[in-house]
Amino acid sequence: MIPVIDQDACTGCGNCIEVCPPKAVVDEEGKAKLLAEFCEECGFCVPQCPVNAIEIRFPLSTDTGSA
Repeated sequence: MIPVIDQDACTGCGNCIEVCPPKAVVDEEGKAKLLAEFCEECGFCVPQCPVNAIEIRFPLSTDTGSA
């Protein structure tokens, strides 16, 4: 899953940019922006954000487990 960056919460610290192996996170006007086409979905950026502005949103399961 590709991480999502909350632009309102992002402080522009750059921690996520520094740890992104494919350099898919860039600075755009003082905020982090994810370039999805380059993202390798490693999630390294998520724990680096001191304000929790980056998250991976997993889809809700609709499987009830019954057959």
